[in-house]
Amino acid sequence: MLDLRGRSRLAPILDPIAVGLSKAKLTPTAVTLIGLAVSVCGAVIVANGEYAWGASVAAIGAVLDALDGPLARYQGTASVRGAFIDTMSDRLGEVAIWAGLAFSRRDDETALMLTIFALAFSLLTPYVRAKAESWGAEGRGGWMGRAERMILALAGIGLEGFGLPTLIPMLWVFVVLSGFTVGQRIWRTWHQLQS
Repeated sequence: MLDLRGRSRLAPILDPIAVGLSKAKLTPTAVTLIGLAVSVCGAVIVANGEYAWGASVAAIGAVLDALDGPLARYQGTASVRGAFIDTMSDRLGEVAIWAGLAFSRRDDETALMLTIFALAFSLLTPYVRAKAESWGAEGRGGWMGRAERMILALAGIGLEGFGLPTLIPMLWVFVVLSGFTVGQRIWRTWHQLQS
């Protein structure tokens, strides 16, 4: 939902930053890869149990990742290859964060299982869209796009690091809503393919 609506609302903030990145001679691919590297660093910090710091660093990586599109549009270099690298970077960043959390909670059976389901639904959501689009259906929509997933996950992890018991509730909410999103996309795609 935010992925579809938020871009226009964030444009006044992101576009000037993109101009600055362009003046610094950075390419969209470089920004994508830097964002991924920062997200992975955040995931490593989360894996070490430093949730507040890890979530903060991963959030910086997510913000950097949001800048590659505006930068590509500003430079006039938007391409299928760039979109592909961005998509792969998104998936790798999400896997890193969930893997870091799983490692840090490996002795907590409930948290570990919920983290595995969260990772699975994080990967299934864009997979359903990609598969739908390969057959001419839309595949978008649902409650938990990438922006919502990142905001919920990093908020829950970060607040846990500040001593608030948010991790398990966040994981339950994440699994339920992202699972529902997968179901929404499958249902919509099924009906689009029937027509």
